[in-house]
Amino acid sequence: MSRVTHLLLSAFAAVGLAGPLLAEDFQGSTHTLAYEDPPISYSAQKPNDRVAKLQAQIASGEVKLKWDDQFGWLPALLDALKVPKSSQMLVFSQTSLQRHAINPRNPRAIYYDEDVYVGYIPNAPMMEVSAVDPKLGGIFYSLDQERQDKPTFTRNQDCIQCHVSGRSLGVPGHFVRSLETDGSGDMISGTDTSEVDQCTPIADRWGGWYVTGQSGAQTHLGNLVGVTAFERHKTEPTLRDNLTELSQFIDPQKYLRPHSDIVALMVLEHQTHMHNYITRLNYETRIMMSMYGHIRYLKSQEDAFLRYLLFTEETPLTAPLVGDPQYVKDFLAEAKRDSKGRSLRDLDMKTRMFRYPCSYLIYSPAFDALPTVMRDHLLQRLYDILTGSDTNPQFAKIAASDRQAILEILRETKPNLPDYWRAKTAERASDPAITAPAKVASSAP
Repeated sequence: MSRVTHLLLSAFAAVGLAGPLLAEDFQGSTHTLAYEDPPISYSAQKPNDRVAKLQAQIASGEVKLKWDDQFGWLPALLDALKVPKSSQMLVFSQTSLQRHAINPRNPRAIYYDEDVYVGYIPNAPMMEVSAVDPKLGGIFYSLDQERQDKPTFTRNQDCIQCHVSGRSLGVPGHFVRSLETDGSGDMISGTDTSEVDQCTPIADRWGGWYVTGQSGAQTHLGNLVGVTAFERHKTEPTLRDNLTELSQFIDPQKYLRPHSDIVALMVLEHQTHMHNYITRLNYETRIMMSMYGHIRYLKSQEDAFLRYLLFTEETPLTAPLVGDPQYVKDFLAEAKRDSKGRSLRDLDMKTRMFRYPCSYLIYSPAFDALPTVMRDHLLQRLYDILTGSDTNPQFAKIAASDRQAILEILRETKPNLPDYWRAKTAERASDPAITAPAKVASSAP
């Protein structure tokens, strides 16, 4: 196992979460897929993610990273990848193989944008970098913190030993965890039972994390250092909530920002799981088409994907969440807006995460790279849901006003939608890979 097997998001921390699988989790279909076999051949494929592209630019001399005497490659790398410094979040669980460099006084900083994640630990020998490849899912790298003319990212195949599991929906991906730690940041065995996503109650999130920002009376597990703090939290549930700065725990000068932002955490938890859904559908479609020539056995996976895309089981907020205004500004800077000024990136953070409940990752290269048969089918089903012709109860809670707004926003902002999205009525797709009777019904997985 490499030094970075527990790279990045799999090392995220806090109290274990119990309970049954949500319906969104592919009906429990989280078993590991045969990602090293054809047609996927994960490790044999050359990545085409943004880190791989940056490496090529560095090698050609098109990009030159500037070394910083305090932070090493961190500031230049964030600038080159266009990852906002305001996305900084701090996690102190000792779950990386650089675990001895991590403790509550020296947490790991995580920075991210739509499909790149950067991990930095003060005084650690390397940085941890990963990206979402449109067809392969999570790709994991390390970058030595050594001054050199052309820094080199090393792809770490061993990382997938932990980054392919039920937590990542059985494909190479990212996930956020919740577990208890002792006073040194070491995990307490038996407390880590689930990943964190948009369906997780706020009360069960962020143990092992530092959290800055306002959550009102909504309690969470952030900023709890050691067993005593967790015990005290049981009788004083808002003990360390609503913090605006972290100087009681860390030296802020060791980091680029003084925050570990609550809104950035919320968006991260949606994004990581959404990307895993996209990768899972990509893999399963390619496997099903190679085996059977159709995707009719993926109905429950499609349903689960669409429910997550449309936030149907999102945990409700009972008070507004207020984070770093700079993060909000940076996140909204990437918004695609319609003629009414609306965007799927518009935040709500009062009763739910987003103003318009449809994931902004529908614009992502990973969604667009889904096999055509699946992408077209999902767009047809999404259109049916938004126009009300799909009356399935699993989507009934989506308000009519939200459906209309999402439909209008996508019509104006998502390129290459099928023509029927802009027509008054739509004809259903009749692709035999989707609708024809199964030829080998007994072979259904």
